[in-house]
Amino acid sequence: MHIERAIEPTGELFEAIQRLVPQLGPGKIPPNRIELADLIRSEASILLVARYPTENDPICGILTLSIYRVPTGIRSIVEDVIVDENHRRLGIAETLLTRAIEMAREAGAGNISLSANPSRAAAHQLYLKLGFKRRDTFAYIYHLK
Repeated sequence: MHIERAIEPTGELFEAIQRLVPQLGPGKIPPNRIELADLIRSEASILLVARYPTENDPICGILTLSIYRVPTGIRSIVEDVIVDENHRRLGIAETLLTRAIEMAREAGAGNISLSANPSRAAAHQLYLKLGFKRRDTFAYIYHLK
């Protein structure tokens, strides 16, 4: 398995994102080419891509890691962990998450957060296996669009 940081918005990456993002669930809209380029250029976001089984194979998974500073320290959050439905249960998500944890630690983050859809039981098991703890918190969202 090969994990790499996306450094340019190639056609291959764009096509993979178009295929993968809708697998997150209904209503999930993939970024257009400009938005993908903005994501890759962002100083606060890292887009990791997975190829299986070798670095020459097509992209089969992605993960976005954001690392940012707040008054109380450096924070990190994982978003949009997606593994193609034809490549699940091969350790791809675990490898993506392990690399994200390493990168957050290297950046000096005190922790790494993520949230998951309550219906994704396999994802919850994976997060617990990797050492994530379920937080007793209220999560809020304010829709701007």
